[in-house]
Amino acid sequence: MKVFVTGASGFVGSAVVQELLKAGHQVRGLARSDEAAQAIEAAGAEVFRGSIDDPDSLTRGATGVDGVIHTAYNHDFSQYEKAGQTEAQAIAALGKALAGSNKPLVTTSGLAGLANGRETDESTSSIRPSEPATLALVPQGVRAMVMRLASSVHDAGDHGFVPYLIQVAREKGKAAYIGDGQNCWAAVHRLDAAHLYRLALEQGEAGSRYHGVGEAGIPFREIAEEIGRRLRVPVVSITAEEAPVHLGWMARFAGLNLTGSSALTQQRLGWQPTHMGLLADMDANYFGG
Repeated sequence: MKVFVTGASGFVGSAVVQELLKAGHQVRGLARSDEAAQAIEAAGAEVFRGSIDDPDSLTRGATGVDGVIHTAYNHDFSQYEKAGQTEAQAIAALGKALAGSNKPLVTTSGLAGLANGRETDESTSSIRPSEPATLALVPQGVRAMVMRLASSVHDAGDHGFVPYLIQVAREKGKAAYIGDGQNCWAAVHRLDAAHLYRLALEQGEAGSRYHGVGEAGIPFREIAEEIGRRLRVPVVSITAEEAPVHLGWMARFAGLNLTGSSALTQQRLGWQPTHMGLLADMDANYFGG
Protein backbone atom coordinates (compact mmCIF):
# COMPACT_ATOMS: atom_id res chain seq x y z
CA MET A 1 0.00 0.00 0.00
CA LYS A 2 0.96 3.60 -0.48
CA VAL A 3 0.15 5.46 2.74
CA PHE A 4 -0.06 9.18 3.43
CA VAL A 5 1.21 9.91 6.95
CA THR A 6 0.69 13.28 8.59
CA GLY A 7 3.08 14.15 11.39
CA ALA A 8 5.58 11.93 9.60
CA SER A 9 8.61 13.63 11.17
CA GLY A 10 7.10 13.77 14.66
CA PHE A 11 7.71 11.58 17.67
CA VAL A 12 4.91 9.10 16.94
CA GLY A 13 4.64 9.64 13.19
CA SER A 14 8.32 8.94 12.50
CA ALA A 15 7.97 5.56 14.23
CA VAL A 16 4.85 4.85 12.16
CA VAL A 17 6.78 5.64 8.98
CA GLN A 18 9.52 3.18 9.91
CA GLU A 19 6.95 0.52 10.83
CA LEU A 20 5.21 0.90 7.46
CA LEU A 21 8.42 0.87 5.44
CA LYS A 22 9.70 -2.25 7.21
CA ALA A 23 6.42 -3.98 6.38
CA GLY A 24 6.89 -3.20 2.67
CA HIS A 25 4.51 -0.26 2.33
CA GLN A 26 5.34 2.99 0.53
CA VAL A 27 4.99 6.21 2.48
CA ARG A 28 4.17 9.79 1.54
CA GLY A 29 4.95 12.01 4.51
CA LEU A 30 3.51 15.46 5.24
CA ALA A 31 6.14 18.13 5.90
CA ARG A 32 5.53 21.75 6.83
CA SER A 33 9.20 22.75 7.11
CA ASP A 34 12.53 22.10 5.42
CA GLU A 35 13.73 20.31 8.54
CA ALA A 36 10.73 17.97 8.49
CA ALA A 37 11.17 17.35 4.77
CA GLN A 38 14.81 16.37 5.28
CA ALA A 39 13.89 13.95 8.07
CA ILE A 40 11.15 12.31 6.00
CA GLU A 41 13.40 11.95 2.97
CA ALA A 42 16.21 10.50 5.10
CA ALA A 43 13.76 7.92 6.45
CA GLY A 44 13.11 6.70 2.90
CA ALA A 45 9.67 8.22 2.37
CA GLU A 46 8.26 10.60 -0.26
CA VAL A 47 7.94 14.21 0.91
CA PHE A 48 4.69 16.11 0.50
CA ARG A 49 4.71 19.77 1.56
CA GLY A 50 1.69 20.99 3.48
CA SER A 51 0.27 21.59 6.93
CA ILE A 52 -2.65 20.59 9.16
CA ASP A 53 -3.54 24.29 9.13
CA ASP A 54 -4.02 24.06 5.35
CA PRO A 55 -6.95 21.70 4.66
CA ASP A 56 -6.51 21.88 0.90
CA SER A 57 -2.96 20.56 1.20
CA LEU A 58 -4.23 17.63 3.26
CA THR A 59 -6.81 16.74 0.63
CA ARG A 60 -4.14 16.84 -2.07
CA GLY A 61 -1.78 14.74 0.00
CA ALA A 62 -4.41 12.09 0.60
CA THR A 63 -5.32 11.88 -3.09
CA GLY A 64 -3.97 8.91 -5.00
CA VAL A 65 -2.89 6.83 -2.00
CA ASP A 66 -4.25 3.57 -0.59
CA GLY A 67 -4.69 4.76 2.97
CA VAL A 68 -3.98 7.53 5.46
CA ILE A 69 -2.60 7.59 9.00
CA HIS A 70 -3.12 10.94 10.70
CA THR A 71 -0.76 11.57 13.63
CA ALA A 72 -0.13 15.33 13.24
CA TYR A 73 -1.46 17.49 16.05
CA ASN A 74 -0.94 20.97 17.48
CA HIS A 75 0.65 20.17 20.85
CA ASP A 76 0.18 23.65 22.29
CA PHE A 77 -1.98 22.45 25.19
CA SER A 78 -2.47 26.01 26.36
CA GLN A 79 -4.84 26.30 23.34
CA TYR A 80 -6.51 22.93 23.76
CA GLU A 81 -9.93 23.90 22.35
CA LYS A 82 -8.46 25.61 19.29
CA ALA A 83 -6.31 22.57 18.58
CA GLY A 84 -9.42 20.40 18.65
CA GLN A 85 -11.15 22.57 16.07
CA THR A 86 -8.12 22.44 13.78
CA GLU A 87 -8.05 18.67 14.18
CA ALA A 88 -11.68 18.24 13.14
CA GLN A 89 -11.11 20.40 10.03
CA ALA A 90 -8.02 18.39 9.12
CA ILE A 91 -9.87 15.08 9.41
CA ALA A 92 -12.68 16.36 7.20
CA ALA A 93 -10.11 17.41 4.59
CA LEU A 94 -8.47 13.98 4.59
CA GLY A 95 -11.85 12.29 4.36
CA LYS A 96 -12.74 14.40 1.34
CA ALA A 97 -9.97 12.71 -0.65
CA LEU A 98 -11.02 9.20 0.42
CA ALA A 99 -14.82 9.50 0.17
CA GLY A 100 -16.46 6.57 -1.61
CA SER A 101 -13.26 4.54 -1.80
CA ASN A 102 -13.55 2.39 1.35
CA LYS A 103 -9.86 3.11 1.88
CA PRO A 104 -8.58 3.23 5.47
CA LEU A 105 -8.10 6.41 7.48
CA VAL A 106 -6.66 6.02 10.97
CA THR A 107 -6.86 9.21 13.03
CA THR A 108 -5.37 9.92 16.45
CA SER A 109 -7.16 10.66 19.69
CA GLY A 110 -6.31 10.09 23.35
CA LEU A 111 -7.63 9.00 26.70
CA ALA A 112 -7.96 12.63 27.83
CA GLY A 113 -11.57 13.49 27.06
CA LEU A 114 -12.93 10.15 28.23
CA ALA A 115 -14.62 9.57 31.57
CA ASN A 116 -12.31 10.66 34.40
CA GLY A 117 -12.12 8.44 37.45
CA ARG A 118 -12.58 4.97 35.99
CA GLU A 119 -10.79 2.72 33.56
CA THR A 120 -12.15 3.19 30.06
CA ASP A 121 -12.34 0.84 27.13
CA GLU A 122 -12.96 1.12 23.42
CA SER A 123 -16.73 1.50 23.89
CA THR A 124 -16.40 4.63 26.06
CA SER A 125 -17.48 7.81 24.28
CA SER A 126 -15.20 10.85 24.09
CA ILE A 127 -15.76 14.59 24.07
CA ARG A 128 -12.79 15.20 21.77
CA PRO A 129 -14.00 16.65 18.44
CA SER A 130 -11.62 14.47 16.44
CA GLU A 131 -13.62 11.33 17.18
CA PRO A 132 -17.06 12.34 15.83
CA ALA A 133 -15.28 13.98 12.89
CA THR A 134 -13.65 10.63 12.10
CA LEU A 135 -16.72 8.46 12.58
CA ALA A 136 -18.82 10.84 10.46
CA LEU A 137 -16.73 9.74 7.47
CA VAL A 138 -17.87 6.12 7.63
CA PRO A 139 -21.26 6.77 5.92
CA GLN A 140 -19.28 8.64 3.24
CA GLY A 141 -17.49 5.44 2.22
CA VAL A 142 -14.28 5.83 4.21
CA ARG A 143 -12.94 2.97 6.37
CA ALA A 144 -12.34 5.47 9.14
CA MET A 145 -11.01 4.44 12.58
CA VAL A 146 -9.88 6.20 15.74
CA MET A 147 -6.61 5.37 17.51
CA ARG A 148 -6.73 6.46 21.14
CA LEU A 149 -3.22 6.76 22.50
CA ALA A 150 -2.30 6.51 26.15
CA SER A 151 -1.54 9.80 27.88
CA SER A 152 2.15 8.93 27.93
CA VAL A 153 3.62 7.67 24.67
CA HIS A 154 7.17 7.07 25.71
CA ASP A 155 10.59 6.33 24.24
CA ALA A 156 13.91 8.11 23.89
CA GLY A 157 13.27 11.49 22.27
CA ASP A 158 9.90 12.03 23.96
CA HIS A 159 8.97 15.72 24.31
CA GLY A 160 5.52 15.32 25.83
CA PHE A 161 4.04 15.26 29.32
CA VAL A 162 6.79 13.42 31.21
CA PRO A 163 9.68 15.56 29.89
CA TYR A 164 7.65 18.62 30.86
CA LEU A 165 7.26 17.27 34.40
CA ILE A 166 11.01 16.65 34.55
CA GLN A 167 11.69 20.20 33.37
CA VAL A 168 9.38 21.64 36.04
CA ALA A 169 11.05 19.54 38.74
CA ARG A 170 14.46 20.83 37.67
CA GLU A 171 13.28 24.43 37.72
CA LYS A 172 11.29 24.23 40.98
CA GLY A 173 13.67 21.92 42.83
CA LYS A 174 10.95 19.41 43.65
CA ALA A 175 8.77 16.83 41.91
CA ALA A 176 5.08 17.18 42.66
CA TYR A 177 1.87 15.21 42.49
CA ILE A 178 -1.65 16.39 43.31
CA GLY A 179 -3.38 15.16 46.46
CA ASP A 180 -2.47 11.56 47.25
CA GLY A 181 -1.14 11.02 43.72
CA GLN A 182 -3.14 7.83 43.25
CA ASN A 183 -4.76 9.00 40.02
CA CYS A 184 -3.33 6.81 37.27
CA TRP A 185 -2.08 7.39 33.75
CA ALA A 186 -2.01 4.80 30.99
CA ALA A 187 1.17 4.49 28.95
CA VAL A 188 2.43 2.87 25.76
CA HIS A 189 5.84 2.58 24.16
CA ARG A 190 6.15 4.48 20.90
CA LEU A 191 7.19 1.38 18.91
CA ASP A 192 4.26 -0.64 20.22
CA ALA A 193 1.95 2.21 19.20
CA ALA A 194 3.48 2.36 15.72
CA HIS A 195 2.88 -1.37 15.25
CA LEU A 196 -0.75 -0.92 16.28
CA TYR A 197 -1.29 1.85 13.74
CA ARG A 198 -0.12 -0.50 10.99
CA LEU A 199 -2.39 -3.31 12.16
CA ALA A 200 -5.36 -0.93 12.20
CA LEU A 201 -4.52 0.30 8.71
CA GLU A 202 -4.29 -3.22 7.34
CA GLN A 203 -7.01 -5.01 9.31
CA GLY A 204 -9.16 -2.47 11.17
CA GLU A 205 -12.90 -2.17 10.74
CA ALA A 206 -14.72 1.01 9.78
CA GLY A 207 -16.10 2.91 12.76
CA SER A 208 -13.81 1.20 15.26
CA ARG A 209 -12.00 2.81 18.16
CA TYR A 210 -8.73 1.19 19.16
CA HIS A 211 -6.70 1.74 22.32
CA GLY A 212 -2.94 2.18 22.10
CA VAL A 213 -2.40 1.24 25.74
CA GLY A 214 0.46 -0.91 26.97
CA GLU A 215 0.04 -0.22 30.70
CA ALA A 216 -3.49 0.46 31.90
CA GLY A 217 -2.57 2.79 34.74
CA ILE A 218 0.53 4.02 36.58
CA PRO A 219 -0.07 6.10 39.73
CA PHE A 220 0.98 9.70 39.13
CA ARG A 221 2.82 9.63 42.44
CA GLU A 222 5.10 6.86 41.12
CA ILE A 223 5.97 9.01 38.10
CA ALA A 224 6.82 11.92 40.41
CA GLU A 225 8.84 9.62 42.66
CA GLU A 226 10.91 8.38 39.74
CA ILE A 227 11.61 11.98 38.74
CA GLY A 228 12.56 12.87 42.30
CA ARG A 229 14.83 9.85 42.63
CA ARG A 230 16.71 10.54 39.41
CA LEU A 231 17.00 14.31 39.97
CA ARG A 232 17.63 13.91 43.71
CA VAL A 233 14.96 16.44 44.59
CA PRO A 234 12.12 16.19 47.14
CA VAL A 235 8.83 14.64 46.09
CA VAL A 236 5.86 16.58 47.47
CA SER A 237 2.09 16.62 47.42
CA ILE A 238 0.41 19.82 46.26
CA THR A 239 -3.25 20.80 46.30
CA ALA A 240 -5.40 21.26 43.21
CA GLU A 241 -5.38 25.00 43.97
CA GLU A 242 -1.56 25.06 44.02
CA ALA A 243 -1.20 23.01 40.85
CA PRO A 244 -1.60 25.80 38.24
CA VAL A 245 1.21 27.81 39.84
CA HIS A 246 3.53 24.83 40.12
CA LEU A 247 2.67 22.93 36.92
CA GLY A 248 1.35 25.62 34.54
CA TRP A 249 -0.79 24.24 31.71
CA MET A 250 -0.03 20.70 32.87
CA ALA A 251 -2.21 21.22 35.96
CA ARG A 252 -5.36 20.47 33.95
CA PHE A 253 -4.08 16.95 33.23
CA ALA A 254 -1.91 16.08 36.25
CA GLY A 255 -4.83 15.33 38.56
CA LEU A 256 -6.88 13.31 36.09
CA ASN A 257 -7.33 9.58 36.14
CA LEU A 258 -6.40 8.70 32.56
CA THR A 259 -6.54 4.93 32.58
CA GLY A 260 -7.60 2.66 29.79
CA SER A 261 -7.88 -0.97 28.77
CA SER A 262 -6.70 -2.28 25.41
CA ALA A 263 -8.11 -5.79 25.87
CA LEU A 264 -10.59 -5.47 22.99
CA THR A 265 -7.97 -3.93 20.72
CA GLN A 266 -5.56 -6.77 21.44
CA GLN A 267 -8.28 -9.32 20.77
CA ARG A 268 -9.52 -7.75 17.54
CA LEU A 269 -6.15 -6.93 15.94
CA GLY A 270 -3.87 -9.51 17.54
CA TRP A 271 -1.72 -6.74 19.01
CA GLN A 272 0.62 -7.42 21.92
CA PRO A 273 2.75 -4.67 23.51
CA THR A 274 6.31 -6.00 23.90
CA HIS A 275 8.51 -3.02 24.78
CA MET A 276 9.52 -1.69 28.21
CA GLY A 277 7.12 0.14 30.48
CA LEU A 278 7.10 3.84 31.30
CA LEU A 279 9.03 3.82 34.59
CA ALA A 280 11.79 1.61 33.17
CA ASP A 281 11.96 3.80 30.06
CA MET A 282 12.21 6.94 32.20
CA ASP A 283 15.10 5.41 34.12
CA ALA A 284 16.89 4.42 30.90
CA ASN A 285 16.24 7.33 28.57
CA TYR A 286 14.81 10.46 30.20
CA PHE A 287 17.57 11.94 32.33
CA GLY A 288 20.65 12.09 30.14
CA GLY A 289 23.98 10.49 30.97
